[in-house]
Amino acid sequence: MHFNLTEEQQQFADALRRWADKDYTFDVRQRIVHSASGVSDLAWDTLAELGMTALPVPEAQGGFNGDAVDMMVVMQELGRALVVEPYFATVWGAYFLKLAGNQHHRLGDVARGELKLACALGEKHARHDLCDIKTIAAINGEGYRIDGTKTVVVHGGQAGALIVSARSAGTQRDTHGISLFVVPTDAPGVALRDYRTIDGQRAATVQFSHVPVPASALLGRLGGGCEMLDEAADYGVSLQCSEAVGVMDAIFGTTLDYLKTRKQFGMAIGSFQALQHRMADMYIHLEQARSMAMLAAARMSCGDADERRRVVSAAKVRIGQAAKFIGQQAVQLHGGMGVTDELPAAHHFKRLTMIELTLGDVDHHLARFIAQRGFQQHSV
Repeated sequence: MHFNLTEEQQQFADALRRWADKDYTFDVRQRIVHSASGVSDLAWDTLAELGMTALPVPEAQGGFNGDAVDMMVVMQELGRALVVEPYFATVWGAYFLKLAGNQHHRLGDVARGELKLACALGEKHARHDLCDIKTIAAINGEGYRIDGTKTVVVHGGQAGALIVSARSAGTQRDTHGISLFVVPTDAPGVALRDYRTIDGQRAATVQFSHVPVPASALLGRLGGGCEMLDEAADYGVSLQCSEAVGVMDAIFGTTLDYLKTRKQFGMAIGSFQALQHRMADMYIHLEQARSMAMLAAARMSCGDADERRRVVSAAKVRIGQAAKFIGQQAVQLHGGMGVTDELPAAHHFKRLTMIELTLGDVDHHLARFIAQRGFQQHSV
């Protein structure tokens, strides 16, 4: 698969690379991870100044109207630098606002970097099924009242508002009766427990206890959130796939550098043919993953929901497999040092592991791919 960046896309990539190399080094990143907040206001302001928060926002709301392919370029660079700022959570939340079409004023705040978002969708019993929802949205006067608990809300503690899925009708696993709301994190009845995940990111458990929200907080129509949730989840997966490619690029590069400098028996271990073969296998996995990430990003705007689901799940499967192989090989080629906090390789592998588990793991997406319409006929 051949892919050339446009001039604008290359400029975004170059700007991010220069910033990360100069101001977001591994040591700086580690200090941010171990700080009280786990994020950096300075780094966030820089991302906003570089236009990253405005990139996915429509032009009418002060953005650049970037699509999933544009976002692929950004996510790869953020993955390469292991950036821990709440960028993914915010732009993923902004996609829900774009789909709903009735929260344009909030998109302007996102574009300016003034509003951080998080998506409170998962529940502890549901694993990867975003439609398995116990959280309830009951009619309350002219608005709604939300009750329930959401788990592993990525950067929920750093957000100003949450995209919340709740059941307004139907039973726990019904695809109908799902509604989506924008809920401020400081709303009465919202309680957050913030914590650090194994990859240095932040997540939160969010409890909603009789949280009142106005009718204007509803995204789209009441009970019609399933289709929106499905498309937005695929968009989130495409972003995660792109980030994973950036992480794999970085861990491949650091491993190659290590093989060139580490010596045994008076020569660099990279001269050993067996290790060269392993690096070649890593490179093959990396390039296959890169092609699938490109394809997933391109199919987000194809207009065919079945094709989008098929390609996005295929990409998540292939990239998850590649991430596991490349991460394990990198750790082994580094020897015992590969699992220490002092080396970036260990942190790259942790991030790859978390991406594989986010929005559906390999098994989940393989089952989803097989379940797509026409698979049995095409596979015979």
